[in-house]
Amino acid sequence: MKVWVDFTNSPHVLVLRPVIDKLRGHGHEVEVTARDFAQTLGLCERFGIAHTTIGRHRGGGLAAKARGLADRSVALTRWARPRRFDLAIGHGSNDITVAAALLRIPCSTTFDYEWATVQHNVNCRLAQAVVVPDAIPPERLARYGARRKIHSYPGLKEEYYLADFEPDEGILAQLGLDLAEPIAVVRTPPVVSLYHRFENDLFSQVLDRLRGTQTVVFPRTEQQRAQLTAGRGFIVPAGAIDAQSLIAHADLVVSAGGTMNREAVALGTPVFTVFEGRLGAVDERLIADGRLLRLHSAGQVVLAKRVPSEGPPRIRRDPAFLADLLAGPAGGL
Repeated sequence: MKVWVDFTNSPHVLVLRPVIDKLRGHGHEVEVTARDFAQTLGLCERFGIAHTTIGRHRGGGLAAKARGLADRSVALTRWARPRRFDLAIGHGSNDITVAAALLRIPCSTTFDYEWATVQHNVNCRLAQAVVVPDAIPPERLARYGARRKIHSYPGLKEEYYLADFEPDEGILAQLGLDLAEPIAVVRTPPVVSLYHRFENDLFSQVLDRLRGTQTVVFPRTEQQRAQLTAGRGFIVPAGAIDAQSLIAHADLVVSAGGTMNREAVALGTPVFTVFEGRLGAVDERLIADGRLLRLHSAGQVVLAKRVPSEGPPRIRRDPAFLADLLAGPAGGL
């Protein structure tokens, strides 16, 4: 079987890397396309994933996103047509679902946040399989035409792609961090996302509280990077790094996004969410279970050394299960 995988954002590389490995392990040929956005290309390089770079992010407005979708989908279609793929796989990538539909290639999409309505109205209607965590009620996806296409998996996607992960202390030396002192990891708000259009004063207060400590901040845009480096008081990585090892060694994570929050949960690191959009079912469950904390005040952020052994044990799940679900439209493995 010939499989096409598309990355449009940094987390997609992490989620689909073990899926690609499993597919290749079963003897299937896999080719990868990637959009130039955030750390997507850098992560491909770090993990040694050969890829073809097609397109770039066109901006956060609806009109810009529409132009970007149209332009990149056409470019992907031209690239993929002579390759005659049997299956296309994306992580919420509208681009690949549109291109696959134009080429009549069976397509699987996966995601774990159900309120990205513009995105899901495209990918759920065009894809043949919609692979999501079982925390998401099917009725929340019915509005996108996905009810009969849903394939659910237990737990978090991070528990699958981090199943074989063991943290490397080398990241601490790389960033000049002292493990004997408290370490915080912060992820900025997704300001270019349509589902997160809020000025986050609380996040700014958190940054002020952590300024001058061993705090590593991951910006999403070059504008954020410039603001953080100009203000000093933080460690801002220059490129893609082993963020998972950093999170595993950290004492606290504060993030306005989703993937890093759930990586912290999967790795047993205390984590606060400052997400101001509509909570998804996965985060609702994690908050109810006490595995993810919702931040209401900057005063809740207390940076101190933790005792890793006191946290809950890690849950490791077999990524082959996800690969099987995603391969469904092509008859499975």
